[in-house]
Amino acid sequence: MARKQQDAPKVRGPELEPHQIVLRPLITEKAQHQSTGLHRAYPFEVNPWASKEEIKHAVEELFGVHVAKVRTQNRQGKKRRYRFKLGRMSHWKKAVVTLKEDSAGIDFF
Repeated sequence: MARKQQDAPKVRGPELEPHQIVLRPLITEKAQHQSTGLHRAYPFEVNPWASKEEIKHAVEELFGVHVAKVRTQNRQGKKRRYRFKLGRMSHWKKAVVTLKEDSAGIDFF
């Protein structure tokens, strides 16, 4: 059996700019609680093609902070009824970005 070559890294979609990676912050009660105090975690809706490293670099460039880690989730779209038909909302990707202790916080308002 022939071995697969490990030369080229996997490419997922086109090359993205930082403003194309981070789509919007998620402003909820839970997000406000996580951003204050011990947690220093901020949730964002991100491009589904973006990797954790790309998300980290995009947040650091856009907000001028130092990122400790990134956690991601692929969220399934919910079923919705549109008049007499059953439809589905779009699938989306969520990223929770945790900042380092020495970094300033992110102000959304």
